[in-house]
Amino acid sequence: MRSFLFFISRQPRHWRWGAGRLEVGEDPAGDACREKRCRLLLVARDAAENTRRRADRFAQEGQCLTLALPFTREELGAALGRGSCAMAAVTDLGLAQAIAGKLADQDPAQYGETAGRLRLKAERAAQRKSVRKQRDARAPVKYRSKP
Repeated sequence: MRSFLFFISRQPRHWRWGAGRLEVGEDPAGDACREKRCRLLLVARDAAENTRRRADRFAQEGQCLTLALPFTREELGAALGRGSCAMAAVTDLGLAQAIAGKLADQDPAQYGETAGRLRLKAERAAQRKSVRKQRDARAPVKYRSKP
């Protein structure tokens, strides 16, 4: 399980290095959910009941999945470069799938369903992308130049 914290700690959060993949804290996570950019909402094991309710409401608004982590706020915060963090939003589908997959490898009973749902979302997104690419690859329409 500690390898998961190391994996999370290596993800870039600064705008110059691929920001937007991980939003740390309640307010940024809530904003990502409201803007429907969130793919996976991570909640610490010892998060307050009010925080859990807010996370559920954010996930419902943003139509994303919620995952209760087996780590405390302090452990999650230390991995994310903060003193304490009860909630974080993953906005990249590939990263969300990797996170859920790593947790499902450790505890398939608890995290297997979420990993499967994210895998299905990734397959659908790839299918939509290929259809869009085929549509855009059609021969361009040529117009006559004006005399």
